Amino acid sequence: MRVKIKRLDPSFPLPAYHTAESAAFDIASAEEKTIATRAVTLVRTGLIIEAPHGYFLMLSARSSLARKKGLILANGIGIVDRDYSGPKDEIMLSLYNFTGREVKIEKGERLAQGMFFPIERVEWVEVRELRKNSRGGFGSTG
Repeated sequence: MRVKIKRLDPSFPLPAYHTAESAAFDIASAEEKTIATRAVTLVRTGLIIEAPHGYFLMLSARSSLARKKGLILANGIGIVDRDYSGPKDEIMLSLYNFTGREVKIEKGERLAQGMFFPIERVEWVEVRELRKNSRGGFGSTG
């Protein structure tokens, strides 16, 4: 799949897959930044990415981010729509520092990972009833 990408700093490396069988590519910070304790901060990636027609870009935290840095993506995952690819639509990472100390981010530090997923649009069919029996409520399977 070919994907259009613009680097706001042409010297900054492109996102990369770090093993031959990686499912997602890593996305790094384009800036040095300190995140205050229990604060949410936007971190620049220096990237504008246009997903191919029929796809969106999903961002998630790297698996080591919480354990090594004490950070999580504040919104859990990020959805980057295809039309978020204009000249000022830089992808930002919303990071939450859940520790009791400041956390320093280095420029070039890999923080998130991205994957492209196909979009399936739905047409709603409203009904009065779906099933006769309920499963048991939130968390019912234990």
